[in-house]
Amino acid sequence: MYVNIIYIVLKFAMRLMQFAIKTLDLYKIYKRDKVHAVNGINLKIYRSEIYAFIGANGSGKTTTIDMLSGILNPTSGEINIWGMQQPKDLKKISPYIGIAPQDYSLYMDLTVRENIEFFGKLYRLGSKKVKEKTKELLKILNLEEKENVLAEFLSGGMKRRLSIACALVHEPIILLFDEATVGVDPILRVYFWDYFRQLRNEGKTILLTSHVMDEAEKADRIGLIRDGKIIEEGTPAELKEKYNVNNIEDIFILLSKRGEVEDESEGKLCTFFILPGVGCS
Repeated sequence: MYVNIIYIVLKFAMRLMQFAIKTLDLYKIYKRDKVHAVNGINLKIYRSEIYAFIGANGSGKTTTIDMLSGILNPTSGEINIWGMQQPKDLKKISPYIGIAPQDYSLYMDLTVRENIEFFGKLYRLGSKKVKEKTKELLKILNLEEKENVLAEFLSGGMKRRLSIACALVHEPIILLFDEATVGVDPILRVYFWDYFRQLRNEGKTILLTSHVMDEAEKADRIGLIRDGKIIEEGTPAELKEKYNVNNIEDIFILLSKRGEVEDESEGKLCTFFILPGVGCS
């Protein structure tokens, strides 16, 4: 009997450990404004996976990222990060996570090198380690020629590179990239995705958000989000086969139209492309 119990516990633990990120009935409700930013999201993101959160602006992507990272506390629900509970284990979880937010979290009066070094010291890396990682990231992200330039004077693409470098300096195993490729040119976007795959192959888990549909095609799995809910999930190939379409954008349009019909049947009108994330009233 005891052997069976131990087996069941170990089996459950092994299943749990295969996920880098797992949420259960995750909600974020702003009661003052009566806004349901996140409505019962259930995520299971595997270790060493690129998972793309795809949805319109205001659909709940950034709010979810903020709760996963510990910036925001959920109204209700559970968050499991690498076997630990967020926000209960926030201090333990923080070193595991690297964040490149939608709005640059850079110090504009510091140079490129100084920004990376600052974030390294923030995570209490030793001086030698900070210098080694800074040198490595400057090279990998093609920032060497800009290392002594103030962040204020960088182009949008360069700021994105620097933001990613700052997220990686402490060698996290989970990366949260919020709109990391927005506003960058096509060549740089290709470079970013090649680098994301390299990071995945090194064992890192990446959750990235985007409202650009063709980004979904490059991820291992995607979650389509609307009004704070995941309306579809799977690999790009699985979803295109399921809906018999050639691209993810067609699926998104199809599901959005279905949403409009459902809302109208309840005497409501909520057009996804006009009122993303607002919900129906």
